[in-house]
Amino acid sequence: MGGDELVEVLAALANPIRLRIMARLAGGRDYVSHLAREIGISRPLLHMHLQKLEAAGLIVGSLELSEDGKAMKYFEVTDFDVHLTAAALAEAAKTLSKERS
Repeated sequence: MGGDELVEVLAALANPIRLRIMARLAGGRDYVSHLAREIGISRPLLHMHLQKLEAAGLIVGSLELSEDGKAMKYFEVTDFDVHLTAAALAEAAKTLSKERS
């Protein structure tokens, strides 16, 4: 994992709400309305957090139709692996773009 990608992943996870979202989704995929109720936040706020997690490559969303024809957005955790060690951080730092240095 390069430095810029690592910064994005760590920034996405550096929020208690996003950690709760990840914990919920670790148990299986869920749709936005149900996830918002379970987490206890509004759907617009949830969408903002989901966008950050999706941009970091930690979750993926898909639009599906329910039996009654409603469009429902489902999210699930991607297969990611972040292993942090001092050596891994040193290697990632070497690849940071100039804007992040």
